[in-house]
Amino acid sequence: MNSLNKDFEKFFHKVEEIITDIKAGKTIIIVDDKSHENKGVLFQAAEKVTLQSLNFFMVHGKGFIYLPCEGKRLEELGIPEDFTPLSLSVDARTKKGTGISAPDRVKTIKTFINHQSKPEDILMPGHIFPLKYHSGGVLVRAGHAEAAVDLAKIAGLIPAGIICEIIKDNGEIALLPDLVEISKKFNLKIITIEELIRYRKRKEKLIEKVAEVSMPTKWGNFKAITYRTIINPETAAAEIHVALIKGEIKGKKDVPVRVHSQCLTGDTFGSKRCDCGEQLDSAFKLINKNGSGVLLYMAQEGRGIGLCNKMKAYELQEKGFDTVEANLELGFEADMRDYGIGAQILSDLGLTTVHLMTNNPRKIIGLEGYGLKITKVIPVKIKPNENNKNYLNTKKTKLKHMLD
Repeated sequence: MNSLNKDFEKFFHKVEEIITDIKAGKTIIIVDDKSHENKGVLFQAAEKVTLQSLNFFMVHGKGFIYLPCEGKRLEELGIPEDFTPLSLSVDARTKKGTGISAPDRVKTIKTFINHQSKPEDILMPGHIFPLKYHSGGVLVRAGHAEAAVDLAKIAGLIPAGIICEIIKDNGEIALLPDLVEISKKFNLKIITIEELIRYRKRKEKLIEKVAEVSMPTKWGNFKAITYRTIINPETAAAEIHVALIKGEIKGKKDVPVRVHSQCLTGDTFGSKRCDCGEQLDSAFKLINKNGSGVLLYMAQEGRGIGLCNKMKAYELQEKGFDTVEANLELGFEADMRDYGIGAQILSDLGLTTVHLMTNNPRKIIGLEGYGLKITKVIPVKIKPNENNKNYLNTKKTKLKHMLD
């Protein structure tokens, strides 16, 4: 974080710090993260909208007033979706008013969220723009609409909100420095979607156990427990993870653990472009030597970008890009993996303190941030070969992996 953003740090709040404000009907500002070029929206829980608050959105937001809501509410009111999550705009059906004034828009919002309202109570097009919330919220799509509905839900309110992009007096989009000034002027708290994602992963159970079987392997006999994520209940394409367990571990302290990201090319085909297969083998050997432990195999191929994109990254590496540059060139972060799900699985297995087998400092921070305590880090030292020397050097210099 640069020095300018450090000055802004005090304006950002935790979810726990703004729930009371949301319940009280106060307006807050939502941004993606703490980067300098971020845009933001005003947000208020829909059921708390008043003439005064709606007028504040119109005067100081200046953008369209959007109404994020769950898809089932759009269906209940017979509102068709466009080709994007943006549906047709709506007004409340009244005998007077044009729908554009602050009182008319408040009436529209109140009519929209009232579950006694029927399709005939709504006119289309209008002056309020419903947005369809993606099931799973910010954990599926890190958007302002998802953040608005998630915050309303966390506050125990009707799952809908109003948001409005903030535009400056000169007509340009307000960025973080402008948003901080607005925050100071009107005493509005700022929250990031990044913080909301962390909160939900801490507070919600996002996994379920699918099956538990005995698994004889070339490394010996293990118990295999399969987990799947339940972030998005509307899709069958949930991530599948497998915990391979040796010995009795529940309630045991300082259990050796390897959280290993899936690598089809290295683990299965024995590719020499990486050290993944050798790390997997080394971890199993250490677990066997200890007599107990966990190998958690996570569906995070290619540092989270998937197999197809990993192969595209390999193509770029053959043209001179290193592994980090290739990910960035494809539009991804250097490392897209998230360890919150892994931490939940380890917790579900009954672990509290672990000896973690890793060279990756980001993995240590990610797991410790979700309730696990890492009492020892065990480096996984693999001798480089001619094909992966540059790969390992990039991990050391750019990703700060603990490699000799």
